[in-house]
This record gives sequence, structure tokens and C-alpha cells, in this order.
Amino acid sequence: MTRIAERTPPPLPAAQIELLVADIGGTHARFALAELSANAAPVLHDIRKLAVAEFANLPAAVLSYTDQIHRDLPDRAVFAIAAPIRGEEVRFTNNDWRIRPADLPSELGIGSIMLLNDLEASAHAAASLESDSFMHIGGPEGSLEKAHSISVIGIGTGLGVAGILRDETGSHILATEGGHAGFAPVDSFEDALLSHLRREHGRVSAERVAAGMGLRPFMEVLAAERGQMVADRDDKSLWQSALSGSDPLAVAARDRYLLCLGSIAGDIALMHGPGPVILTGGLGARLAPYLAGSGFMQRFVAKGRYQDLMQTLPVKLMQHEEPGLFGAAAAFFRRQCPL
Repeated sequence: MTRIAERTPPPLPAAQIELLVADIGGTHARFALAELSANAAPVLHDIRKLAVAEFANLPAAVLSYTDQIHRDLPDRAVFAIAAPIRGEEVRFTNNDWRIRPADLPSELGIGSIMLLNDLEASAHAAASLESDSFMHIGGPEGSLEKAHSISVIGIGTGLGVAGILRDETGSHILATEGGHAGFAPVDSFEDALLSHLRREHGRVSAERVAAGMGLRPFMEVLAAERGQMVADRDDKSLWQSALSGSDPLAVAARDRYLLCLGSIAGDIALMHGPGPVILTGGLGARLAPYLAGSGFMQRFVAKGRYQDLMQTLPVKLMQHEEPGLFGAAAAFFRRQCPL
């Protein structure tokens, strides 16, 4: 869902537009200025990445960004945020920030602000990028341009899901909260994982398993099976051990994690078409070297009577360095500026 809050928006210029764009997740808030012009991809500059935990709220982070770039902000902004955008107050899913969309223009001194879900922005990026911006992970090679439906899955602090639906009028972006669908275990280990997570959370969503927070419970279940203990470290440190290969328990958890991620990605593909899948997100990019040699694709296609169909679906990794920022600018261009 997208929402636009306006104070007194200025008229749209005919040639070029400059925007403030932001991509705000559970851990980081990324900001940039974006230049838009007809028949050209958005151009990002003055990119900064801020730690969400260092700021009490969004206006404080925007003020810090303004101080860092030493210039006034444009009078239009697009914020891609990791939260469902509904009601008078928006609460971020994986941090403590809250915003009131109607108050933002006056709080920030910006005439018009568009809010959209962060994976909605990534889907806008995916729909706008050329084919060489995607790394092939599995399934048949080929272009995504002819696909009628595409699932976009963002793997980071949370698990985000969006869809791209195409028809004769162009690409249409579907914002969802699919990462909060229930987790479905496939084998006895995952039954134990579900029971372990249920004791802490009650209901267990796919995000509890496949987002950045997911590695620790994999390690805890594996450690219990082996009579070991999990070191008291934060998620970032555990992932560093898993990706560097320095901790055998973390590596085993990573491999198990990738099996579950494949199952979840396949379920999401079935819900949206089925159609191709695009992976994105900070953790998704870091996992790229491990996907091909893992059981990810085996689990992706293992859908019983639909396995033959699943084997026809490509899985790609979006390689743009700032898909959320680029997608926020692309969303504005697509919806507001038919130059």
C-alpha cells in the first residue's frame, strides 16, 4: 500500500525532478538524493547509511542526513519503510520507530511525501532494471521480461514479500505482508525447529525462520541435538561465523537455513502465479555465494504434484547496490511523473 502526504506540493517541472529517497529497515536507514528525467533511469547521489538504533525517530535521522550532505532537501520525498502502511500511525515492524504520515510534511519541512512498503520499492526496482542487473541462481535461464507474475523476496532483518503483475498496460506492483505467513516444516528437524520457536513466540511466521534473526534458532536446535551450547553472540556475529566457515555449528545452521529458505521461496512463488522469483536484501546478497551449492533449489522445486511446474521457474538475485532507494525513485517516476 502506498500513501502520499502533502503540505503544499509544488508543480511538477517539465524536464528534471530531484527527490529525497529513503529505504528504512529494521537495522539501517538509507538516504539519498535522486534525479529523475524523462526516458532515463533514476540517478542516486549523496547516499548515506545510518544506524536506526542511534536515532529516536525518523525526523532525527533525516536531520542527521541533512547535516551530513550540507544542503537543503528537495520539496518532494519518497520513503520506503519496513512496515504495513495503514491507519493514522505507522509502526515499524523490526524497530521502535513510529510515524504519523499526515504530520510528516510539516515535521520535515517537505511539501509532498510518498510512503510505500520497502519490498514494494524493491519490486519497483526489479520492474525497472535491465536484465544484466540480475544474477541467475537456479531454474531455467532466460529473461524475466515475459513473465506475467514475479515474486520479490527481501531477506534482511525481516522477510519482505512483494509481487510484480504484468499485463498489456505495464507492470503493477503488489505490496504484501507475505513474510508473516505461517512457517510449514518439511522434515523432523524442522518439526523440532517449529516447536522450539513456538515455545518463545506462540505462532511462528516464515520471517522467524528465514530473516536475519533466523540463524540463532537453527543453531540452538542443532546444538541441543549434539549436546553443545550456542555462544552468547548477536545475530551479526553468528552470521559472520556462518559465512566465513569459522564455526562448524554456524555453518551447519546456515546450510539448514538455506533449505528452509528454498521451501519458503517456493511457497511464495506458488502463491503469486506461480512465476519467477527475485531475491534481494542485504542478507540475500551475502548468501549469494552459498546458494548454488546448497539445497536451496532442491527445496524450491519440491512441491509434490507441482514439482514439474516449479522446475520451469527461474530464481534470480537482484544485484543493484541500493534497490530500495532506486525503487523508491522509480515508484515516484511511475506514479507521479509521466513526463
